[in-house]
Amino acid sequence: MAQSTPTPTSLDGVTSLYRRFRPNRFAELRGQDHVVRALQGAVKNDRVSHAYLFSGPRGTGKTTTARILAKALNCENPVEGDACDKCASCIAITRGSSLDVTELDAASNNGVDDIREITAGAWHGTPGRWKVYIFDEVHQLTKAAAAALLKTLEEPPSHVVFVLATTDPHKVLPTIRSRTQHLEFRLIGGETLSSLLHDVEKAAGLKVDDSTIDAAVRLARGSARDALSALDQLIATGSVNDSQPVFEEMFGALASNDAVAALKALAVLTREGWDPEQLAESFAAEIRQVFLLLAAPEVADAVDAERERLSVWGSKLGLARTVRVLETLGKAMREMKSAPEKIVMLEIALVRLVKPELDISVEALAERVEKLEYGAPRNAPVSPPAPVPLLRPIGSTTKSAPIVVPEPVLEKVEKVVEEKLELNLSDVAERFTQRVVPRTARSAQLLLSDAQVVALDGYRLTIALPSEEMRANTEHIAQGLRSAMDHEFKTTFQIDWIVDVNVAKSAPTPEPVDAKKKTQIQSDEYEPPGDAVVVDSVPGHLISEMFPGAEEIS
Repeated sequence: MAQSTPTPTSLDGVTSLYRRFRPNRFAELRGQDHVVRALQGAVKNDRVSHAYLFSGPRGTGKTTTARILAKALNCENPVEGDACDKCASCIAITRGSSLDVTELDAASNNGVDDIREITAGAWHGTPGRWKVYIFDEVHQLTKAAAAALLKTLEEPPSHVVFVLATTDPHKVLPTIRSRTQHLEFRLIGGETLSSLLHDVEKAAGLKVDDSTIDAAVRLARGSARDALSALDQLIATGSVNDSQPVFEEMFGALASNDAVAALKALAVLTREGWDPEQLAESFAAEIRQVFLLLAAPEVADAVDAERERLSVWGSKLGLARTVRVLETLGKAMREMKSAPEKIVMLEIALVRLVKPELDISVEALAERVEKLEYGAPRNAPVSPPAPVPLLRPIGSTTKSAPIVVPEPVLEKVEKVVEEKLELNLSDVAERFTQRVVPRTARSAQLLLSDAQVVALDGYRLTIALPSEEMRANTEHIAQGLRSAMDHEFKTTFQIDWIVDVNVAKSAPTPEPVDAKKKTQIQSDEYEPPGDAVVVDSVPGHLISEMFPGAEEIS
């Protein structure tokens, strides 16, 4: 696609950049090459569809492309399927005074009467060759209005083209989608937006430095309209920092694991008036760019100085740490939507990120082990460190005393991590039979006597039973079995039950539980439920049920 410098339109008195430099021809559209090829080829070859559905994020050119299509269809001097943008028809469409183009905002004109008026007028003649109807935000039409539009979409007049634009195509009725040619608009890449803004700067005679353009690209997040609006705002304020929060102190606190510095940086930003949800979203966006620069640099949108800055922080944080920051921020943003004090959720998330000991996830535990292995000497003398408060007062320069972890504690942490990460099928099956089942209630023991562990995928355990009836009864023992499993393996498994008639034949005979093992099971390490007793056989269970409290003496 030709990359020409955008030319200001003839709109008098318009000063906003996104309106002055709105593309007027297919050749001026950027970042939507697949859409341009489809539409320009259709106009050139006279194969225009009677209805199109344009979907995609806001600010990516859906309505603008619909107007360009209307220009190309009615242009007096088209060139290779593109409008000349100089004839009377093109100028009228640009000014919004053409009788050949009717635009309807479905968000405010979504009633059935509005649609009936439009469809009735579609059969009337038009000065140009084509009459184009553009419905913006078509997903907001009521069901009755959509039904009224459906008949005309199915059998439209030969000189009419409908263009439906929406940001939520899944909300458009399937019957309407099936009668249109669907073209999806995509977010525009950072390099394309940067090139667009540099061209606009030259065409408008602006004096803008590269850092301002980079900031506008970052704020746009793939939207051409938002990029031009952000550039307008940055030029008006004269400062990049006033338009977005600065997270340098936050990055430094994460890299140094300093909880006080993290909370202090957050407090400064909130005092400047930034909303907690906006802060979390903006910080997550920057962390995402750090993640992409580490994992797939060619995918990242950051450019020039911004790219270098985030790359430096990525080298300090590392890929694993960056992923945990993204996950923690995502969880915090979900919790903030229903929290009465949103800032508290963000503060907790930051402290968890710089204090892994407050996070019970496996990732945080592994991070603590790595920190202990490489951050503290293994053979250092064991001496209890001076008590240090978790958070120091803001402004304090007192350093935390180094933490020396005793060797037994380190070995215990390593053992827990190894147990969680190195479970295998044979070990789990043996422990399930010998230790988990005897800890369950007697009804569960009877049901599980013929059960067999057959598969292990991560923390997903598959257990086979010989009959469908037994599988159906597993829901009655689920809670007790889950408690016994959690106690034995110190983690939570997801259990899938299957039926295999060969299980009872192939299952090994369980070893009898002698008195010594019973005593060990009921030791201080575990206290079973009140009705949990160990039974050696089905007859033993039946006798205890029929004669409670009786003892077998011979």
